[in-house]
Amino acid sequence: MNDRSTIAFVADGQIPQSPPPASESGLIGWLRQNLFSNIFSTVLTIVSILFIGYVLVGVFPWFWNSVWSAGSLQECRAVDHGACFAVIRERWLQFVFGFFPADERWRGVLAFILMFVAFWPALFSSAPRKMLIFSALYPFIAYWLTWGGSIWGPVGTLLGFAIFYAVLRYLPAILANAMDEGIAFLLSIAGAVVAAILWWLFMVIPFDGALTSIVNIGLEPVESAKLGGFMLSLIIGVSGIVASLPLGIALALGRRSNLLIIKAVSTGFIEFIRGVPLITLLFVANTMLNYFVPPGNEFDIILRVVIMVTLFSAAYMAEVIRGGLAALPRGQYEAADALGLDYWKSMRLIIMPQALKISIPGIVNTFIGLFKDTTLVSIIALLDPVGILNPIRADQNWNGIVWELYGFIALFFFIFCFSMSRYSMYLERKLQTGHR
Repeated sequence: MNDRSTIAFVADGQIPQSPPPASESGLIGWLRQNLFSNIFSTVLTIVSILFIGYVLVGVFPWFWNSVWSAGSLQECRAVDHGACFAVIRERWLQFVFGFFPADERWRGVLAFILMFVAFWPALFSSAPRKMLIFSALYPFIAYWLTWGGSIWGPVGTLLGFAIFYAVLRYLPAILANAMDEGIAFLLSIAGAVVAAILWWLFMVIPFDGALTSIVNIGLEPVESAKLGGFMLSLIIGVSGIVASLPLGIALALGRRSNLLIIKAVSTGFIEFIRGVPLITLLFVANTMLNYFVPPGNEFDIILRVVIMVTLFSAAYMAEVIRGGLAALPRGQYEAADALGLDYWKSMRLIIMPQALKISIPGIVNTFIGLFKDTTLVSIIALLDPVGILNPIRADQNWNGIVWELYGFIALFFFIFCFSMSRYSMYLERKLQTGHR
């Protein structure tokens, strides 16, 4: 009577899964979920499609009827009334290199290729870790390839960082025998900074001259006035991005420090820089920074701009990273203390990696803003992609052309900024940032 075979509603095997409804999966499901989920979304989608269609109807013929081969705007208009991209074809090398000597442009191309080689181990874990040595040396190689001159100048600059590291490593142990460990470390930082600055200001030039007289290895010097176009934007943007991140981390830690002097200096610097427009700082770089070098020495204008852009970005970067530090639960700090880690080990191994993961969107947003802000250097007569438009449009053959030039510049910045945004999303997925 209780035989299982007599019970009709008991299944003899596993029931196969039914396919999801067609309206809830595939393209139709995606459209319903993202574009037509409710009445407001449906209306907004339809209005957006109509607007995009209206724009495409007006813009597409302009692109379709574009002219790529002509010697002037008048010749373009004689062929067709579409876009006159012939100006891009004729002047694209000027857009890329500015007025860099034609027979030396291989140096700019080589520096650009090596930039990706240097970024590879820094951005992707698949690269060999030993490649980080090349990443650290790349700024000096790129400087030498770009500006030329003797190779001993960049080598002397690199020795300044070696002096900074040596003082910071060995001086605390020497001073710790005579004073408190914290004070010894602060004095060591100050001593390392002073030693490096004194070397750069007073010893690099004699070092360069002495070794050049013995072994002259160099490239043809190129004036900063000849640098321009996308090459100049990359120099300023990449330099500012790379230098502002570690400086921003130091400022964020300084603002959260319990040491009054460090906290006051960090807070004052951040608030002052954030309260001053970047254009003002660029004018300061253009007019005042030259007074801080020994008489008879020239402080390169592009180097001055890079310093100011880096300081400006670092102030904003510090606040982004400080937000990441504040977002960490208090238990993470207590766990680091429970493990017996000192301040620097806890920051390096536990606190800072988590804070940087949280801050990835804000950090990349700051990088993108910095890269776009490089166009402001045209205000101080540097020929970045925007500044390079003036000599092009001043040419009688291309006088009156506007949309094609600005569109080409916009495309350049979009490619780089969009790439940074995509890498940010890739890094967030890889590190599993956020809630799952």
